[in-house]
Amino acid sequence: MRIGNKEYISLTDLARYADEDDPRYSVQNWMRNKDVIAYLGLWEKLNNENFKGVEFDAFKNEADSNKFKISPQK
Repeated sequence: MRIGNKEYISLTDLARYADEDDPRYSVQNWMRNKDVIAYLGLWEKLNNENFKGVEFDAFKNEADSNKFKISPQK
């Protein structure tokens, strides 16, 4: 999608393409990846002045483990 001169990607649309019946599982699986977690942390650090880096480190350290679960709400 383009708004003005900026382009945006809808993760929801990508997830629906991967699993039309229940796209939330595609998003949850994608978010468990340690590289994705690192990317999201960097994006937040650059774009969110209220980003809590110390709290984020707990998520980053657990990423890719079998017990690690995260959702967009968390």
